[in-house]
Order: sequence, then structure tokens, then C-alpha cells
Amino acid sequence: MVQRLRRVLREKRGVCFVATKQVDNEIVGWVHISTSPLLEVEFRAEINGLVVDEHMRSQGAGALLLDAAEKWARRAGAKSMSVRSNVLRERAHSFYERNGYEHCKTQKAFRKEL
Repeated sequence: MVQRLRRVLREKRGVCFVATKQVDNEIVGWVHISTSPLLEVEFRAEINGLVVDEHMRSQGAGALLLDAAEKWARRAGAKSMSVRSNVLRERAHSFYERNGYEHCKTQKAFRKEL
């Protein structure tokens, strides 16, 4: 994870925000956002990951992280923000919908090891 985080932070097209407890600064969540110019759509940002400790969910950390991500994306010039979520994560889907995101398509994901 440390190596991946270092690589992400070296890239200037992305950022990672961390949420901590006020009492002891223990990390309770993080969000990783990046931008990449695409031909198919106007310049947009994408949430690559948003994770909140399961014991801290529904207490506002996710909404704060999402807000920080959206503000960063606007400053970066993004016209929209997208996020992908596994079809099984219904609670996450409800979270994004409560925060103004609309389900726009369903697709299959493919991967090949290099």
C-alpha cells in the first residue's frame, strides 16, 4: 500500500484525502481521486476508491471525503465526477445517490495481467 500511495502522490493528476478521528488522529477513511483527459467525454474526475472503516460508517466521514474530492475536482477543471461501484455494494450505491450521483450505466469490467 505504501508503494502504491507513493506512486499516486507522484502523479499530478490525482490526490488522496484522509479522514481521521478528532480525538486521536486515527485514520477512519480515505478517498483517491484522479483526472485523465478522455476523447469520449468532457474533462472529468473519477473516484478511484473511497473507503471508510465499517465501524465509522454513517457518521459523516464519507460525506466529508466526498466533498473534499468534489472540491478538488472542480479546482482541477473537471466538469463532472464519476465513480464505479461493485453491483453487490448496495449500501454504497445509496450513499452516492444521497449525495447527488445518478446511476448512468451498467457494464462488465475486464482485466488482463501484464
